[in-house]
Amino acid sequence: MTYLNKINSPEDLKKLEIKKLDKLADEIREFLINSVSKTGGHLASNLGVVELTIALHYCFCCPRDKIVWDVGHQAYTHKILTGRRNEFENLRKLDGLSGFPQIKESPYDSFTTGHSSTSISAALGIAMGRDIRGESYNVVAVIGDGAMTGGLVYEAMNNVGRSNAKMLIVLNDNQMSISENVGAVSRYLNELRTAEKYIDAKSDIKRTLDKFPVVGAPLINFIGKTKEGLKYSLMPNIMFEQLGIKYIGPVDGHDIKKLVHILNKIKRINEPVLLHVITKKGKGYEPAEVQPSKFHGVGRFDVNTGNMLSSSGSTTYSEVFSKKLISVAKEDKRICGITAAMPSGTGMEAFGKEFPDRMFDVGIAEGHAVTFAAGLAKCGMIPFFAVYSTFLQRSYDQIIHDVCIQKLPVIFAIDRAGIVGDDGCTHQGIYDLTFMSSIPGMTVMAPKNRYELEAMIDFAVKLNRPVSIRYPRGAASEVFKAVNEPIEYGRAETVYKGERIALLSVGAMADSAAGVYERLLNDGYTPELINVRFVSPIDEQMTERVISSFEYVFTFEDNIHSGGFGCLFAQKAAEKGCNAKIKNFAFPDAYIDQGTRTQLFERYGMDGEGLYKKIRDIITNES
Repeated sequence: MTYLNKINSPEDLKKLEIKKLDKLADEIREFLINSVSKTGGHLASNLGVVELTIALHYCFCCPRDKIVWDVGHQAYTHKILTGRRNEFENLRKLDGLSGFPQIKESPYDSFTTGHSSTSISAALGIAMGRDIRGESYNVVAVIGDGAMTGGLVYEAMNNVGRSNAKMLIVLNDNQMSISENVGAVSRYLNELRTAEKYIDAKSDIKRTLDKFPVVGAPLINFIGKTKEGLKYSLMPNIMFEQLGIKYIGPVDGHDIKKLVHILNKIKRINEPVLLHVITKKGKGYEPAEVQPSKFHGVGRFDVNTGNMLSSSGSTTYSEVFSKKLISVAKEDKRICGITAAMPSGTGMEAFGKEFPDRMFDVGIAEGHAVTFAAGLAKCGMIPFFAVYSTFLQRSYDQIIHDVCIQKLPVIFAIDRAGIVGDDGCTHQGIYDLTFMSSIPGMTVMAPKNRYELEAMIDFAVKLNRPVSIRYPRGAASEVFKAVNEPIEYGRAETVYKGERIALLSVGAMADSAAGVYERLLNDGYTPELINVRFVSPIDEQMTERVISSFEYVFTFEDNIHSGGFGCLFAQKAAEKGCNAKIKNFAFPDAYIDQGTRTQLFERYGMDGEGLYKKIRDIITNES
């Protein structure tokens, strides 16, 4: 590595001659491919912005100047150039380097990100704060074209144009989000990419007039002042300009020399500017260029072949959901599927192939997805919105206002619920039990294993009311597969009868609960193990029986403590008059960083062994 090994800060980068930056870009790509192949991570998106990131740090003076990375899964080169190259062996690992920008990790990370479509709002806030304080520095928001489907973007741009604040929006246009972009915004950007007649006409006019030394320069100056007429005649409906944001582009996002030239000019413009940059997702690594969606977020892989090394081969909950939904949709034509730019991750891709007229990818627009689902339900359809728990947070108002108040049969298939792992605090799904069960009229279910997930899908279709079914990331559990009581609304399932000690397990905590149960049996206890099934409504009969018949009651859930099942159960128990000793086990009311699901369960004592030790201490100390 001729140049990369010498770069430990943006100041080191600025010492390089501009002609050497292409070689640096090649070295960074080689480093990224080799590093991510060992750790896993977001590869294709990062390979696409190497030159752009180099140019930004070459032209701007961070951390004084502020760069806000939308989502942040494209910030690896940024991390490399800001002194974190040697930490990449621990990328997304427990106590290691985050896969996203984190303000606590580096002063160069000006804003913590992880969800889409936020950068322009944040950057505008920073720019306005700068101006109020009388300070002087540049503010840059880097946003992908996939994020442009998010409504927050347009709320932000409406205010950017109105504010006239000095700031730069870099639109990184690779024609992809995670999967292929969809919708009118994608078509609009495609028109901008291909508007060559404007770009060519502008260049041809300048070249022609340059040949006339006396009148050429004044005419070029005149056209520059009146270029809006030319632009609007050849490229009508320039949305950004109409919003009061100066549009520049599109430009080649892999031409460092050109990017540096343009960025240095933009720095002198004292108004909002949008620079439209065309990049190729996965650039420089053929497997990622050919399959950018596959290499968006990857596990360990073979660099030579691009083949994944860490796939367990186990059936995932997402796959179980997908197959079951297809099965019930064959029998019931009212069933349709919705995804917010995550067809592959949520299992909706297969549903869309089977039922293209009943599958809707609305782009990165979770709030719209929910209200859209409500409209479908109002017309007699039964929509399933498959969404990661962390992204469902973005549509809370619509769930209450548009679905639950009207009691519409929208079914929320909440994927990646609980601890997600490697993507860290912005992606952990440990809040949905709290915010969904707090909504009047929302039924919240959690299956103990893959078979109960299938049964809950059947059950939800028949309910004719708002329903949430939440399940974790990864391999679908087979625990307690021999115990399959029919689902009855609002009723828990007793897995094993017992005495003195009651273990109440929510959904995916069944695996940990099984470990606790076996260890207590070995100690001579005979605990009762209950599969909660319904977080909302709580089983009133079960609650009364448990608090009156057992000395100890322990609840387990992969959610934060506040407002989760344990809190709801304890409240119910207190209302009914309870003499039992109740202890709720959940994740702390905190933001949990990255690590594998197994590691984080162990760290917080939520695995079978950790829970057993805590319970044994309680029973032993109080006996």
